[in-house]
Amino acid sequence: MSVSHSSRLNKSVRDQYMKLPQGKYVQATYIWIDGSGEGLRCKTRTLDKEPKSIEDLPEWNFDGSSTNQAEGSNSDMFLIPIRMFRDPFTLDPNKLVLCEVLKYNRKPAETNCRHTCANVMDLAKDSHPWFGMEQEYTLLGINGHPYGWPENGFPGPQGPYYCGVGADKVYGRDIVESHYKACLYAGVNISGTNAEVMPSQWEFQVGPCEGIAMGDHLWMARYILHRVCEDFGVVATLDPKPMTGNWNGAGCHTNCSTTETRQPGGLKAIEAAIEKLSKRHDYHIRVYDPRGGQDNSRRLTGHHETSHITEFSAGVANRGASIRIPRQVGQDGCGYFEDRRPSANCDPYAVTEAIVRTIVLNETGQEPVDYGTLEGSRKDHGTARD
Repeated sequence: MSVSHSSRLNKSVRDQYMKLPQGKYVQATYIWIDGSGEGLRCKTRTLDKEPKSIEDLPEWNFDGSSTNQAEGSNSDMFLIPIRMFRDPFTLDPNKLVLCEVLKYNRKPAETNCRHTCANVMDLAKDSHPWFGMEQEYTLLGINGHPYGWPENGFPGPQGPYYCGVGADKVYGRDIVESHYKACLYAGVNISGTNAEVMPSQWEFQVGPCEGIAMGDHLWMARYILHRVCEDFGVVATLDPKPMTGNWNGAGCHTNCSTTETRQPGGLKAIEAAIEKLSKRHDYHIRVYDPRGGQDNSRRLTGHHETSHITEFSAGVANRGASIRIPRQVGQDGCGYFEDRRPSANCDPYAVTEAIVRTIVLNETGQEPVDYGTLEGSRKDHGTARD
């Protein structure tokens, strides 16, 4: 197996140091999205006491010229803490701190999609939008080949791997279970996991989360996934089509409901929301991956449980549609719908913002409305399960 050199270090030696007392001090690891809009960066600082809320955490800064977010002549960027989690790697009382990035002039960095998302969620707060996102990913060896696949070939065709059991059906379950437990410890609102259709491909679900919390929790779950994989010496890729050919791609199916859709008779509101979404298909496709639809064009082909990228469709229990209404929702007459278009490497802030703009704020056309900066839009700072 192709695993990293670091994973082969003697972990019992590391444990000797990790057990040392740290007195009154606390390690706070600040985490942010870099200039790619996909990658995560982190660095750690010492605090004199354990922070009890996000307000106890100081702002910090970093070199934006090394993260593709600034020029070297004006490289300082601000890290603004926005949500705090327990640290499953160095344990209590240490913290993981998710941050927004601001430029030198304190305006949001180009890949800071949280800022506008917070404004939109504030406008839609009376509708109480809930989200659940299904994050698919693929485990790779350090050589870029799917973990557990034959070095010079392919496993058997798809069929036995989805929710599979057995050494010849699933690869990397230790990583998956470690990630699950680490998320629970941290306070991430993780709700489940399963093996996916392609071997070495997995999925975890985060939610339900209301409003801006959806993006916060999914980004932290991604960070924890990458850190767990680092310990095991493998790579988790969110590429929406890591293997060409007759293999499923990777998405981030997004489930959404509002107060109206959850009430008895809410199916009518779901159908109305789908009608609104059908008229902004191009806008949503543009937002649903970091490259304006280019990544999703490799995945949304009309095959392998996807709709075609140029077509909008909807149906009950139809996994080949853009929007799926779960069969149980159809029977109950209320609940939620699933948008199956977002790619695995989407920005959850951008995805949830786009959905709310269309179905709650009733925007039309192919461009988002500029609402400006709202007072109080950044008030949803919090700890993990707020």
